[in-house]
Amino acid sequence: MTIEGVQEISALLAAWSNGDEEALKNVVPMVYPELRRIASHYMRRQGPNHTLESAALVNEAYLRLFRAHGIRCEHRAQFFALCTQIIRRILVDHARNQRYAKRGGNAIQVSLNEALLGPRAQGVEILALDDALTALSEIDPRKSRVVELRFFGGLTMDETAQILNVSPDTVLRDWKMAKVWLVRELEKR
Repeated sequence: MTIEGVQEISALLAAWSNGDEEALKNVVPMVYPELRRIASHYMRRQGPNHTLESAALVNEAYLRLFRAHGIRCEHRAQFFALCTQIIRRILVDHARNQRYAKRGGNAIQVSLNEALLGPRAQGVEILALDDALTALSEIDPRKSRVVELRFFGGLTMDETAQILNVSPDTVLRDWKMAKVWLVRELEKR
């Protein structure tokens, strides 16, 4: 994306933060391809029985953004971080609804590849991961955020560092420590 495009997105996001609903409508076509990339990245990890598609995930995220009021997004990186949180909430809500619909017999499983948590974490239930991330956020919010941005958002180390306003080395350290902590936490469940 060009510098002008990034600046235009930032200006529209600032306008939206100040209550201009039309600005969100104008920014969505500019960021939609990146939102689809984020959603597709996550959806590739899902099993064949998953009922959400990446387009539906992005559309639901847009609806939640559109309904939200008073959200502050000053630049593109903050916007994508917000979208990552929304996507996580949508997936967790979807998993809970599936569980309630099937009375617990059909909980959604996510495939956590070796790049995330190692071979022992294949087929972890998304609700267990959400609970573990919530517990981690109580101990170390930044490490939890790193996992959220990397796993649910598919962001790189550099993108994550930019959003969290830390160095890529700090993100890498947080990522490694969070993975170890999450594996131990998920094995307890």
